[in-house]
Amino acid sequence: MAEDVITPRVLIVADHASSRKGGETILPLHHFRMLRKRGVEAWLIVHARSRKELSATMSEYWDRVYFIPDTLLHRVMHRLGQFLPDKLRYFSTGYIIRLTGQRSARQVARRLIAEHQIDVVHQPTPVSPREGSLLYRLGAPVVIGPMNGSMRYPPGFARGQQGWPERIFVRAGRWFSGAMNRLMPGKLEAQMLLVANERTRQALPAGYRGRVITLVENGVDLELWKKPQRTPRDGPIRFIFSGRLVDFKGIDFLLQAMRLVIDQIPARLDLTGDGPMRAEWQALATKLGLREHVAFHGWIDQDKSPAYLVNADVFVLPSLYECGGAVILEAMAMELPVIATDWGGPADYLDPSCGILVPPRSRRDFSNDLAAAMLKLARDPELRGKMGQAGRQKVEQQYDWERKIDRMIEIHRQAITSQEPAGSRLQVRTQPS
Repeated sequence: MAEDVITPRVLIVADHASSRKGGETILPLHHFRMLRKRGVEAWLIVHARSRKELSATMSEYWDRVYFIPDTLLHRVMHRLGQFLPDKLRYFSTGYIIRLTGQRSARQVARRLIAEHQIDVVHQPTPVSPREGSLLYRLGAPVVIGPMNGSMRYPPGFARGQQGWPERIFVRAGRWFSGAMNRLMPGKLEAQMLLVANERTRQALPAGYRGRVITLVENGVDLELWKKPQRTPRDGPIRFIFSGRLVDFKGIDFLLQAMRLVIDQIPARLDLTGDGPMRAEWQALATKLGLREHVAFHGWIDQDKSPAYLVNADVFVLPSLYECGGAVILEAMAMELPVIATDWGGPADYLDPSCGILVPPRSRRDFSNDLAAAMLKLARDPELRGKMGQAGRQKVEQQYDWERKIDRMIEIHRQAITSQEPAGSRLQVRTQPS
């Protein structure tokens, strides 16, 4: 007996794609590469600023990658954005870049759909649920997401993390996005909208008509994040943080917690990543007398990151504004117990079997609570081992990209069959049952 299996032809559209920068920019690459690995006919549209990196890493798929031109307007907006805080840049110059980029991508997508008989268009980024999309009425059903957003700071933590111009601009941007979703109705007309959690579902623009499916946006490539071979070692307990050094990551609270930890036990903190707050936080580490206990390593390419995590004992993410948190999953894959803020994305991933969630009760208490969690794990190597093993098992069962792409292919098929009439232009592959 045989079963007919629809093999969709998929076009992935994103404003940027990079395995070096991490964050949401890596998501389009994972989708594209994994689909191609499965033998799915797939194409990718990205901005031309991705060309240099992709030319070195995607040569075998080069004929399937199309680039949105890097216009003079894009270059000017990119240059101006370098002088703005992250969120202000995202809602201003970044928005202009994404809007004009999507306009160009829409034109390329319509041509590719006609030329290659593409069955479904997938827009995995930007992950914001509020932002409008120009990918609509293309001649193929559209799937958008997984999205993750609608974050706010914990009560009492926003002040000091955002200046007043940034707060005002972000609020105005959220209001503005509602109007733009009428002018850019891609999310309203999409066949399927993928959301990471209920918080994100609630932030979708009013009036959408597509089916909403819950699916976490992040995953782990277990070919890169291999199961580590850990051996007992002497020396101080080693904590590690990985991520951009921006204000909402809460490194100031982590440094204050580290001061409390080393007052009681030998310890070391490694910070991998870079960003505008690096100099200020290096100065704070010196002020707190942590110069011999804290190391700032700068930006580390993702393929080199496992070597840093395998030499650590505990991963700490004190972020106050984390929608997702792929670094948590990567740490779990390396059998590290995780300490993270009980707010936003980390709470979607962690449970007591594999980590400690620290509630952001107040600015005064947060560093003390982080230190208490750090000391608890530092003093209990058996607990660290159990949590690390549980974390690895959870990643293998729930967040492996191989499993995620299985689900994504199912979603693509559902998008097609729910819209296309019988006898449409689908390939059919017969598999034995």
